[in-house]
Amino acid sequence: MTTPTRTTPVLALTVGDPVGIGPEITVRTLAEQAGEHGHHGVAVGDAGAVRRAVAATGLDVEVREVSGFDTPPAGEGVIDVLDIGVLEGAEPAWGEVDAQAGRAAVTAIEVATRAAMEGRVDGVVTGPINKEAIWASGSEHLGHTEMLGELTGVTQQDTMFVVRSRHRPDHHLRIFFATRHVSLRKALDQLTRERQVDSIRRALQALEVYGVDSPSLAVAAVNPHGGENGAFGREELDEIIPACEDLRAEGLAVHGPIPADSVFHQGLEGRFEGVLSQYHDQGHIAAKTYDFDGTISVTVGLPILRTSVDHGTAFDIAGTGRADHGTMRSAYLAAVDYAPYVPRMRAAYGS
Repeated sequence: MTTPTRTTPVLALTVGDPVGIGPEITVRTLAEQAGEHGHHGVAVGDAGAVRRAVAATGLDVEVREVSGFDTPPAGEGVIDVLDIGVLEGAEPAWGEVDAQAGRAAVTAIEVATRAAMEGRVDGVVTGPINKEAIWASGSEHLGHTEMLGELTGVTQQDTMFVVRSRHRPDHHLRIFFATRHVSLRKALDQLTRERQVDSIRRALQALEVYGVDSPSLAVAAVNPHGGENGAFGREELDEIIPACEDLRAEGLAVHGPIPADSVFHQGLEGRFEGVLSQYHDQGHIAAKTYDFDGTISVTVGLPILRTSVDHGTAFDIAGTGRADHGTMRSAYLAAVDYAPYVPRMRAAYGS
């Protein structure tokens, strides 16, 4: 694993499932950014799928196949693709689960992640994948996070949502998650004092790694009104408050627990840099309702930079050219912004 020395970030954009909207939002993003100075994006996927997406979107751009990420950008009107050659000229039907398409999606992630680990790119921006197609291809991974963990040798990763505040354009709120893909019932069982302490520590570390000096973190309550001193549930009294007090006693800037109906608003106003959401939908609903197209996902805990869209493959509109690339654009620009912190990621999370 090497550290990039480039002053101009080079980013690998995986197109995701080639029969979903991933190729379309990738080519729209790259076409929009072509000619911009200070960064270079390269699509990773089958060149045929990229050309098919260009045709579907009606973009007037040239698709240039490159043999490596060190090829200088050609400028406006040209988008680059590193051809992975999985589809071998086949054109699976848009919007249908396809094993070969799933294999192409997995291969693109493998190629891009390997390039990031070797320092040939400064970050990976991932398009949406379809889990059924991934499994049909023979992969046993549940999704991106598990694949990235195996490819980088990391066993503990976290999701960080980044939301830009409309009230303060210079302020970004980062949202973390104490629990993720489990039922609400299981999530409540997992909200132990020990897990809270660990989640808070990791969130504060991530804020520092990703460029926030002396960060402060708010912890969301799980029950209405923060539990009303036990009347609406004891999770705050028994687990969350003691965890927050433990860390405040160490001098860490931990606020809360704060009722979930106000904590995200307070964060967007700039009272703190991050919020620890207690379960999946608590943080997802807040972020996506506030700014669905602008919210991006960052996988923290990896020795490489990875940003991503926060939506799926949208099979129902794939191939129509109607897909909005706003989130892909935001994920790309976030990767440009975070690229200078790659050495911190390697130092904090590398083996």
